[in-house]
Amino acid sequence: MSLDKSEVQKIAWLAKLAIDDQDISTYSNELSNILGLVETMNSVDTNGISPIAHPLDLTARLRPDQVTETNHRDQFQKNAPLIDDGCYLVPKVIE
Repeated sequence: MSLDKSEVQKIAWLAKLAIDDQDISTYSNELSNILGLVETMNSVDTNGISPIAHPLDLTARLRPDQVTETNHRDQFQKNAPLIDDGCYLVPKVIE
């Protein structure tokens, strides 16, 4: 897929990017190459292949899920201007 000047300008406008006119041909070639790669990847048959999160079979070393700090909420909320039932009250910003 090849992008022309107007398509690159439209993409730049949608992305709120300012690009110089002399750079449009470079962006056009690079974006066309990216879209070509996506087309190539879409043409690969992936039926029967399960998705994986990582290419290597690794296990994460996790620490035990234990509480290591005490609850200081009451101390922190002493400085808050408004609280209700352990929650901070803030001014309404969306109507």
